[in-house]
Formats: sequence, C-alpha cells, structure tokens
Amino acid sequence: MDLRTDVPRYDVYRFGVLDEQRSNILSLWREDFAAFAVGSSLSFERGLAKRGIPMPYPEAGASAPIFRTTIKTASVGPFGGTMCVSMRPVRRTDVTKVRAITARYPQAHGAPIHIGNPEVIGIRDLAEPDWGTPVELGADEVPVFWASGATASVALQGARLELCITHSPGHMLITDVDGRSDVGAFKIF
Repeated sequence: MDLRTDVPRYDVYRFGVLDEQRSNILSLWREDFAAFAVGSSLSFERGLAKRGIPMPYPEAGASAPIFRTTIKTASVGPFGGTMCVSMRPVRRTDVTKVRAITARYPQAHGAPIHIGNPEVIGIRDLAEPDWGTPVELGADEVPVFWASGATASVALQGARLELCITHSPGHMLITDVDGRSDVGAFKIF
C-alpha cells in the first residue's frame, strides 16, 4: 500500500488549522515523516453485523456520529486534549452482547467507554455531532459510545505542528481482509 495515495481523502493541517483537503499527498510527503495506522470501529461493525446486530447508518450511506467529550486525555509533550467518541444506538437487550463482541477488537477501539446518558461525558445534544451523521435513538435503544481515532486528530491539531496530515473523517484506509478476520479499516495519522 502507499499511504500517500491510498486514503480516499486527506486533511492537511498547518499550525493546527485545517488548510486543505486532497485526494493524495504525493507532493507533501517527506522522507522524515512518520505515519500511524490506528484500527477503526468500522472493523468491529462487521463483527456485530455477523452476529445479528446491524448498525443503522451504513445502509443510509452515512457515517457514525462522532463527538468531542469533556474526558481529558493524558498529555505527552504538546499532544493532549479531550477524548472523542463515536456513538451507535443499541437495543437495550443487546448491550451486554455488544460489549462482549466489541471487546474482542482491542485494536479497533474495543469495548464501549460509556453507555447511557451522554451528558455524563459532556455531550449535550446527540443531534449535533462534531463529525458524521446524527442518528436517532429508537424507543428501545440506548446510546453506546466507543473511543474514536478522532481523539488523535484533536491532539495533533492542538499541538499546532507546522504540518500534519490525517485522513478526512469517514475516509479511512481500507485494507484487504481475509474471511477469518474482521479488522480491516484504519485511520491514518
């Protein structure tokens, strides 16, 4: 794979501010750059669907809503900030099953970090995500929140580096996956 061309869309930040979006970063890439691929919760969604728990938004061509929380992360040098989470509505009767299934994907965000009242983690309105598409909760559903790779993007933006390139939200690198594995979507930083 070539990380300079294989991500559907890149966000280019200069001094922490989104400067442009590109379909490739060939002209920006330098030999001294470091790249990180972080597992995506899209990977565990496949595992959920296989076990009869489909997510509502992929069928609609949308992406999971992602929110900034008030949960502080541990700072390392100039990198820190608050945790971001993705949210999926889950039937109350499936919460234990969903927690057990997603815990099997520690490299794809693992088990939920919060279930229930979004205000506990600083989210005021589920209809207004920071990224992604809002999803309505059904009468028998509860909001379930997983750690999001957007946390790394927020930390990188806060560090105000001269140049930082990430994937655009919802535009992850998809790798080849054989039938025995559910892990295949990655966020690039």
